[in-house]
Amino acid sequence: MKNFLLESSGKIIFGGGCVREYLASFSREYGPNTLLVSGMRSGRENGAYDEVLRSLRAAGKRVVELSGVQPGPDYAAVQTGARLAREQQVDLILGVGGGSVTDCCKAISMAAVYRGDLWSDFWARRGVVDFQPLPVGVVPTTLGSGALNGVAVLARQTEGVRGAQNYPPCSPRFILFDPAYTRTLPCVQIVSSGFLILSRALELYFAPPVETNVTNALLGAIIRNVAQMLRKDREQLQTDAARADLMWAGALVGNGLLQAGKQCRYPCRRAALRLSADTGRPFAHCLSVLQLEAYRIACKEDPVKLSQTAVAVWGVIPAGKEDSETLALAGANALESLLHGLGLPTQPQDLGVTDSSDFQTLVAQAAGAGGEHPPLLPAV
Repeated sequence: MKNFLLESSGKIIFGGGCVREYLASFSREYGPNTLLVSGMRSGRENGAYDEVLRSLRAAGKRVVELSGVQPGPDYAAVQTGARLAREQQVDLILGVGGGSVTDCCKAISMAAVYRGDLWSDFWARRGVVDFQPLPVGVVPTTLGSGALNGVAVLARQTEGVRGAQNYPPCSPRFILFDPAYTRTLPCVQIVSSGFLILSRALELYFAPPVETNVTNALLGAIIRNVAQMLRKDREQLQTDAARADLMWAGALVGNGLLQAGKQCRYPCRRAALRLSADTGRPFAHCLSVLQLEAYRIACKEDPVKLSQTAVAVWGVIPAGKEDSETLALAGANALESLLHGLGLPTQPQDLGVTDSSDFQTLVAQAAGAGGEHPPLLPAV
């Protein structure tokens, strides 16, 4: 394990009715003005937004609303939110929605008090800032969207660029997980979110150091559990129990605990973002194809480690005569079978990719070649 500093001052409340029970008391710890940030649909369709609004008003809060945050999110929405926060003297920023809403809230918490150009000074140039942002709270309404960390991904549509940065002080002070708010999610979104959770856990699992350690044991357990849930039929996958498990698995792989001591910049996710931008295909579809390709490369680069993974994570039962690479590839086949069962693409032609050279460049990046990102598996 690498040395690390893990700092978290946030509270996590998980369970049905937690917003109704806890939000009013949590919000009283802050001043009278709250900026309520929401997305396009989910928070309003499932009743979360109305529940939050009632709780804030019961606590005597004056609510300023910023709605319609789109996936991305775009830096323009951050600037709008920051302006509202300053003009209305906001004391707390509260997000109701998915990952984009959470990222937007974190960025607003910084932009509202920063007097320079936050994009130029922090996101674009990866500069250093040192100040106390506004406090943030989150009520997730999608799976895998609640993260008790300071990471935020932003886009700047006018320039066609996006960037991810981590500023720990803007980590949410509290997250209220109520699985009931995910009941209105369509099955296709549950499947997609479940795969994204599995994918993040896989990249962490293979990030260096990869020797046997407690973190990898925990990640392996999460991968096995999520894969088992995703293999269920659609009716079982939409039960409260399954969605609650996926929601908590998503929180675990994003809260910083399982990143501690690991070196991971998520090369597969980064490459998939580029492929999605190039092809116009959904991010999860691009990630599915690239992650499988990267996994197969890893099977050839370190067959011993991947053969162990095939047994420990994918449940492959050795017949006793296979060499390490054959056993490793059996694990890759198990991943491919899971992706097929989820209805996700596994071949570049499924994405309409015609330029094989560009695609292979992205595959190499997804596998960590070229030194830009840590590899899927470190060179021995």
